[in-house]
Amino acid sequence: MRVAFLGLGIMGRPMAANLVKKGHAVTVWNRSTGKTVDGARTAGSPKEAVANAEVVWICVSDTAAVEQVLFGEDGVADGIKPGTIVVDSSTIAPAATVRFAERLKKQGAEFVDAPVTGSKIGAENGTLIFIAGGREETLEKVRPLFEAMGKQFVRMGDVGKGEAAKLAMNLQIALIYEGFAEALVLARKLGVDQKALFTLIQSSMVRSGVVDYKMPFVEKEDFSANFPLRLMHKDIRLTLEAAREAGIELPGLATVKQVYDRADKAGLSDMDYAVTLSVLASD
Repeated sequence: MRVAFLGLGIMGRPMAANLVKKGHAVTVWNRSTGKTVDGARTAGSPKEAVANAEVVWICVSDTAAVEQVLFGEDGVADGIKPGTIVVDSSTIAPAATVRFAERLKKQGAEFVDAPVTGSKIGAENGTLIFIAGGREETLEKVRPLFEAMGKQFVRMGDVGKGEAAKLAMNLQIALIYEGFAEALVLARKLGVDQKALFTLIQSSMVRSGVVDYKMPFVEKEDFSANFPLRLMHKDIRLTLEAAREAGIELPGLATVKQVYDRADKAGLSDMDYAVTLSVLASD
């Protein structure tokens, strides 16, 4: 397929590379210059990138960045053709996703929200899971692209429901990891052997995929970014905003946000979100 891939960050660049490896004709664009993908053509603007695309795939940092890519000067909306499918793998506000879809529909384009889970390693290995919102028929059309970049896509409902489900997923990840981090800090202070604690965790009902994934990095105290803290921090704020719009409270997540606020003030935003362990341990 002819694909315009917009956003070559920690996730987007390997995703675009996997599309090229599977034989798709890919044109890439990135806001900051200098990033390229072997085998892909590089465009000077989103408008240029989408000129001949069947599918436009977006993977940028936040809601404002998606809006700029779509509707800013020389954006997607300036160059898109009727019948084009736009897929957004950024994690942004569900309400904004619905608004963007409605604006593009007026130009004859169809929108799919498909944020991902799997972090940097999943993007590099092509094992991402896409959390999709959109019409079933549209998702089937882009199935070859999902399969080139990931191991599975799950349809959550109509447009916007992929983003909503992603926020619910990241809420759980943030709470599960923070529970592990607090437990580890407490156990260390009480003199419990860390390796013994890890063995206990992995042998009992508190074992989780989140902890299994992060434990080796914690053991090595390697907090280089697989999923930067700044992005999880952003997702926490989005989730709390969505909760307010829905008229509900998320007191556990609100408390975790305070730890992320401290990590941000400490200059740790570009490290992996697992670095919140260091913030707790410094108390």
